[in-house]
Amino acid sequence: MIIDKRTATGWSRIGSRATFGVALLDMAEGRDDLIVLAADTSTSAGLDRFRKTIPEKYLEIGISEQNGLGVAAGLASEGMNVVCTTFAPFQTMRCCEQIKVNLGYMQHKVTFVGLASGVVLGTLGYTHCCIEDLAIMRAIPNITVISPADCGETAKATEAALDHNQSVYIRLTGGSPNPPVYTEDYDFEIGKAVTLRDGNDVTIIATGTMVHASLKAADLLAENVIDAGVINIHTIKPIDRAAIEAACASSKLIVTVEEHNTVGGLGSAVAEVKTELSNAPPQLMLGITDSYAKSGEYKDILEYYGLTPEHIATRIKDRLKSD
Repeated sequence: MIIDKRTATGWSRIGSRATFGVALLDMAEGRDDLIVLAADTSTSAGLDRFRKTIPEKYLEIGISEQNGLGVAAGLASEGMNVVCTTFAPFQTMRCCEQIKVNLGYMQHKVTFVGLASGVVLGTLGYTHCCIEDLAIMRAIPNITVISPADCGETAKATEAALDHNQSVYIRLTGGSPNPPVYTEDYDFEIGKAVTLRDGNDVTIIATGTMVHASLKAADLLAENVIDAGVINIHTIKPIDRAAIEAACASSKLIVTVEEHNTVGGLGSAVAEVKTELSNAPPQLMLGITDSYAKSGEYKDILEYYGLTPEHIATRIKDRLKSD
């Protein structure tokens, strides 16, 4: 799958959810073992065309997410390459026991996709937001956890997950339009971080929507003569230890940025690696600060939690001044 300016722009307009469905239809060609399950989310997941074009590869399970995960595991046990999707809180927390037992413990291989994770559905309240899924999923053995930075990476992650040797949780964040991080093709490898910008003062390690925000924050920091590198850690588990170790060796401060609770997510995963290093630099964790805010528009919730480029840059400048 090739990413160029045209595809990146087109996918950006429709957002990561629709991109997932469009890309999956292309991937179905030549994959006789592929089957897709959705919990009344064909439209939300961009799967309407898939459902109409190859109905024999699509199974609608309705609003019965736990049952759907069980069906997915059963199909996987019979040799099918299964993709299962619904909204993130229902795909992960509602199905947590099924994921643990059928995918983690019994090791049936399923690619399961959490739609609209983070706080993009803030107008529906925190029943539909999902700021806990990284913490929960990375705690289950035999589950790979990916949070793509943009729509192009969503497509690449989906393709890589289909060929992976264990179950993969793909966490989709952001709305539409979804600003592109990549406008040229690149090598996507599960477990391998991507350095987007080099910097000698600070390294910002980000995932999901916060990769784009972090690149913008690095531009603002440069205006203040602060050299900030940016690393896209799309794979939260297994995490790229070598990339973190290299950043720690060259930076005065490590900053993690995520659209997730600061407890148990990317920041915690990076800190776990740092505990094994001698003389690791301090770390600033930016994200959802272990609380449920009021319902609201996506941009307002990001503003409230300081997850805009301006807020990120300000927090980094303040921390550097205090150290």
